Amino acid sequence: MTLLLGLRKICSLFLATLTSPEGTPILPFYRSITATSYSVFVESKLRPLPVVSSLPPPPRLSYLVSGSKGDGAAVTRVLLALYHPNNRYVVHLDLESSPEERSDLVRFVEGHALFKRFGNVRVIKKANLVTYRGPTMVANTLHAAAILLRELGDWDWFINLSASDYPLVTQDGTRLFQLNQLSHSRIRVLNLLHTFSYLPRDLNFSDHTSDIGWKDHQRARPIIVDPGLYMNKKQDVFWITQRRSRPTAFKLFTGEDPFLVC
Repeated sequence: MTLLLGLRKICSLFLATLTSPEGTPILPFYRSITATSYSVFVESKLRPLPVVSSLPPPPRLSYLVSGSKGDGAAVTRVLLALYHPNNRYVVHLDLESSPEERSDLVRFVEGHALFKRFGNVRVIKKANLVTYRGPTMVANTLHAAAILLRELGDWDWFINLSASDYPLVTQDGTRLFQLNQLSHSRIRVLNLLHTFSYLPRDLNFSDHTSDIGWKDHQRARPIIVDPGLYMNKKQDVFWITQRRSRPTAFKLFTGEDPFLVC
């Protein structure tokens, strides 16, 4: 194409210099053509058509991945398996883990090239003491949600995971896995972001009613004590014999464990 354009320019210059004995140009119309940027090639008139996608935009998921003593490697493993540039992440190792283990997690996140490029991963550097099933676990979850809202806002759903969790599917790729149900093996193909793209962004995973049934007696009324609220060493929660009345200032709703209503 370059050679063809070069020959065309040479011929144009030659034809433009041809004159009659009276000194008038033999091809006056050709001079007007070559003097402009007009092109006879069809390609110059073509314009790329805009790509219009009918697919809904993918959701933006936010995650808390938390662990305890000895879970540093597991937390990074889950983080890498869940990572997607469109999502947001907070990772936390509680106070029972060693300072070295928490420092290693901070160095891993701050030194990872992909995390630095998109800036969507945060580490809770001031470790909290978290007791399983206790209010300190709820407080830590709310702490992570506050960081996500303050520093990594504009997301759709919040998912709370531990270091022992591991995804069966990647964020944006399909994976086959076997689901055993009623002694039958079935193969499912899942794509998390694609599936959530078609859900309303205000959809939550709480039950639609505050009539919680048996949970009122077994979960709402018992009183537990969380040693993590007043001690520096982790201990399990314990129950006292006294029970409380059902709250009247607010209603109780339950939902899926890994999801928080947002």
